[in-house]
Amino acid sequence: MSTCVFIQIRCKPGTTYRVAEEIALRELHSELYSTSGDFDLLMKVYIPGGEDVGKYINDRLLDIDGIERSLTTMTYKVF
Repeated sequence: MSTCVFIQIRCKPGTTYRVAEEIALRELHSELYSTSGDFDLLMKVYIPGGEDVGKYINDRLLDIDGIERSLTTMTYKVF
C-alpha cells in the first residue's frame, strides 16, 4: 500500500517554472500546483509501499537545482 504525502517546495527566485518542468519529467507526482504564499509549488505524491519516505523524497526530488526548501506533510486516513 502506498503512502500519500503532500510536499510544498520553495524555489530560488526565477526558477519555479524550471523546477516544475524537471519534476514533471521525473513523473513522481500525482498532482503538481503553483501556489502563493511561503512556498511556490505543491505536489501530491504516492510513495510506494515499503519505501522510506524521507529517502525516497531526498533521492528522487530534492536534488533538483533551484529547490531551496521543502515541507512534507504525511497523510494517514482518507475521509
